[in-house]
Amino acid sequence: MASLKVLYVDDDEFIREVAELALGLDPEMEIRVADSGAAALALVGGGGFAPDVFLLDVMMPQMDGPATLAELRKVPGHAGTPAIFVTARAQAAEHRPLIEAGAAGVLTKPFDPVAFAGEVRAILAR
Repeated sequence: MASLKVLYVDDDEFIREVAELALGLDPEMEIRVADSGAAALALVGGGGFAPDVFLLDVMMPQMDGPATLAELRKVPGHAGTPAIFVTARAQAAEHRPLIEAGAAGVLTKPFDPVAFAGEVRAILAR
């Protein structure tokens, strides 16, 4: 299994903690979390963290997931970094615009913590 640097962005503290623990079940994942789009930009732009994948909550205050992705894509070296949106919206029709916004995939909340890291890897393997 390849090493993978993951940035998980979600405004909900509980979900961030669960996601960090769930992704941490994969010993080959290095996880950083951010509570907002602005915090994600600070980590990637000025914080020196170069993730291999962005996991982004869709609905966040100030800057939602798609807006966060658009800004992250402007950071040098991240125009092509894969992104996966994580959302409570389960309908395929609601996922289509997220894929069109440049996501490699969409995962639905609540997610299975035991399977979460594997689901991320499966999307990236497509």
